[in-house]
Amino acid sequence: MKVIGLIGGMTWKSTSVYYQLLNEITNEKLGGRHSCECILYSVDFDEIERLQHRGDWQQLADIMSKAAGKLEKAGADMIVICANTMHKTADEIEDRVNIPIVHIADAVAVEVKKQNLKKIGLIGTKFIMEHDFYKNRIKKTFDIDVISPKGRDMITIHRIIFDELIYGTAKEESKKRYLEIINKLTERGAEGIILGCTEISILLNQSDINIPIFDTIRIHVEKAIEFAIA
Repeated sequence: MKVIGLIGGMTWKSTSVYYQLLNEITNEKLGGRHSCECILYSVDFDEIERLQHRGDWQQLADIMSKAAGKLEKAGADMIVICANTMHKTADEIEDRVNIPIVHIADAVAVEVKKQNLKKIGLIGTKFIMEHDFYKNRIKKTFDIDVISPKGRDMITIHRIIFDELIYGTAKEESKKRYLEIINKLTERGAEGIILGCTEISILLNQSDINIPIFDTIRIHVEKAIEFAIA
């Protein structure tokens, strides 16, 4: 099995889910007493959050690339960025290391494609909803249209992530607002919903929604393990 290098801490709560699923799914696939061979470098999320809201993506790319370099030196065979938003820095990281990145958007798009969906809704931080790095990758590579909430709905999704979900808080009122916003996306033609922030699965699961949802943590983990075992 190849060694998976994890850049985590964004947040540590979702990174702990990554670690748990990596080991559970590895054991499901290999049986016996097998667990996942992995190395974790966990960043300080306070610094990451400040730079995100400042719009300093170059410094963020530097931080992430240094973390990836340390994982490579430690023996990792691939990089898994344990966050959707920070894949905005993925191309620059890939330029600075000699091992591949298992890209979360590619992994998710493959699963969307399997269900023959042509238009998908994306919710997450405002950075992933406003910027095109994630949506364009899915559109250009897989020919799937990606739409996101607009205006106040976008602000609401983002605020709940940073004020509640990153602390592990799941309020019923916030869940109701998310479902209302998702309903608007379905009215605009979305045939499924990408949970484009690894914390959103704290709040929502498939039983809450009558169209397919795509849990990016599980999908990302499954793709990383597939790569590691191949």
